Amino acid sequence: MNRIKLVCTVALTSFLAASITSAFAAETKWEKHHPRRDQVNDRLENQNKRIHNEVKEGELTKSQAAGLHKQDYQIRQEERIMASQDGGHITKQEQKTLNQQENAVSKEIGK
Repeated sequence: MNRIKLVCTVALTSFLAASITSAFAAETKWEKHHPRRDQVNDRLENQNKRIHNEVKEGELTKSQAAGLHKQDYQIRQEERIMASQDGGHITKQEQKTLNQQENAVSKEIGK
């Protein structure tokens, strides 16, 4: 009976490891094909973490954080609209525009 449990545990562990690996591979493939979008989205993710950290440390109120999250959400929506107009990609100029908008939000986070 213990041997059956061991075999099932090993099989399940192998399956989960394969699933996780393929999920990371899919993400990497997307990042490879959409480097500009990936860069913009990575910045938005980083800013989200910074906002949460500032609230946790008491440097931003929840209301201020909500306003910053709203601005980041609007940037993300704009990025999606831009990408939908160019087969899933954004141009260098669109990336620059989005980064400038992110810069403005970033300055508000660190006040």
